[in-house]
Amino acid sequence: MAARTKLWLSLLTALVLAQVGASLLMSRGSALTIASDLIQGCLLLVATAAFLPNLSRSRCPTLQIRLFWSLMTAGMFFWLTYQGMWNYFEVFKRQDVPDPFLGDVVLFLHLVPMIAALAVLPHLREDDGDQRIRMLDFTLLLTWWVFVYVYAVIPWQTVYVDEATYSANFNFAYLTEKIVLLVSLAVLAYTARDGWRQLYGQLLGASALYASSSYVANWAIGHKLYYSGSLYDIPLTVSIAWIASTPLLALRLDLSGVKPSRPQLGIWITRLSMLSLFSLVWATLHSELDASLPPVVKGFRVTVSLLTMVLMGVLVFWRQRLLRDALSEFLDGSRRSVDDLKDLQSKLIQSEKLASLGQLVGGAAHEINNPLTAMLGYSELLSASTLPAEEQLQAAQVGEQVRRTTALVASLLTFARQAPAQLVAVDVNSVIQTTARLLSPQMEADGGSIRVEVSPALPLVLADSNQILHVCMHLAGQIRSHLNHETHSTLFVGTHSIGDVVLVEFSCYDPSLPPLAFSALSSEGENKPSTLSLSACCRIVEEHGGRLLYSSNPGNTSYRMELRTATDAANRSSYAAFSAQGRAAARGTSS
Repeated sequence: MAARTKLWLSLLTALVLAQVGASLLMSRGSALTIASDLIQGCLLLVATAAFLPNLSRSRCPTLQIRLFWSLMTAGMFFWLTYQGMWNYFEVFKRQDVPDPFLGDVVLFLHLVPMIAALAVLPHLREDDGDQRIRMLDFTLLLTWWVFVYVYAVIPWQTVYVDEATYSANFNFAYLTEKIVLLVSLAVLAYTARDGWRQLYGQLLGASALYASSSYVANWAIGHKLYYSGSLYDIPLTVSIAWIASTPLLALRLDLSGVKPSRPQLGIWITRLSMLSLFSLVWATLHSELDASLPPVVKGFRVTVSLLTMVLMGVLVFWRQRLLRDALSEFLDGSRRSVDDLKDLQSKLIQSEKLASLGQLVGGAAHEINNPLTAMLGYSELLSASTLPAEEQLQAAQVGEQVRRTTALVASLLTFARQAPAQLVAVDVNSVIQTTARLLSPQMEADGGSIRVEVSPALPLVLADSNQILHVCMHLAGQIRSHLNHETHSTLFVGTHSIGDVVLVEFSCYDPSLPPLAFSALSSEGENKPSTLSLSACCRIVEEHGGRLLYSSNPGNTSYRMELRTATDAANRSSYAAFSAQGRAAARGTSS
């Protein structure tokens, strides 16, 4: 326990013991009244100050928790203010507190912020829209509590003075308020968990002791047995000290864990706020139909009821408007979710089609290889025979075209192969050449071309050639879709190295365009690609220890793939370990 907490608890204990000693050892009189009032004033001052450390930002990770502690501190401050008014009369002016006392409204209102603090539900997590609606519900309830006091108590204090009716109505309203506080604390202590349950439990015990001891004190006042500093003040003092110890306990509790809000709870709060509005109609009718009420009291109550009805009606109208906006936002979000789901479904169907097409391509390529092998063999036999030179040249040309077709079929087999990733030393230039061979027929059909510029002394990279080929095919396809076939229809693919990094660039070939400025893409986070396929490419590159960059200049959309070289055995082993960790993390994320 921190030294500061021990100091506060020691001070609270000393004040309670001082009250016990004064009540037991001092006789009834002005000295006992002054001592008791000063002790209780100091106790409430210490109790109010004990709530302040919980207002720090470190103790309030959410707006709800900050509002909870602010309202609890406000309630204690009202209580301290009321005790200061009481001390003003009995300690400084040396006279009894007037009855009825206008300051009683402060005593009644000191529980209202505490009830509102519980209604904030700081142990639950809500979004901004729910918080705004909930705050309006709280405002409705707070307005209703003020109305109850003004309606039931104020008329007999100011409009038509009646001490007995005033006291009875005040005690009943105050008792009702304390019962609401206790019931709220009991419900929260039952539904909360961890540190919040302990905090609510401590507040429930302290409030129950205060409610019962104040009820006993009111009974003693009614029977002319109570006086300031009497034995009835001892349990009151203990309850105040207990309430003051709860924020000190909260400093040692973990109150950061909050669970999602439940819709049923918000529904009940909404029902209570609506019920408070309808109760104003009953209050107006009751005042009109009660023949025993003096006319001035009746007119006062009807006026207060109508004014409160207008105020709460404005709050309800505002609340309904927020609900309408929240409902519209929810419907828009649902519509977007459905559209995204349909788009994802179409992409999954397309992916399945491509996977099936890849299997068909693989099977067809194997079947094509057999006649190609025979054709290549016959062309070589014809080239080595004693045919005329012109026919041997034609046979050699046939063999060359067969070899070209065989290389294309081999590239298709490599592209369509579905096998586990195998990290080996890969020549990126060969992957780029394979990409160019696969795309050349499509580019020629579109009236375009591919320009390949590779660095002759490019270091090897440790990678899976099939996966890198997939990435290159997709990036080249992305650039191909942005080509302007009327002006610049050349797809540029280039490779070079900087230090221990191999760079592969895909762009629209236009020498007149300015240098590109690239920004890194990430499979997770803010710079996540807009499409699933590009995000998959980004993840593959990241698993290889590299990164994918993107540039979107007017007329020149470009991609750059950066891969680290594998120059020695040490680098290869560490790189392979890094890649394995990346794949494991990726599998864990996707699962």
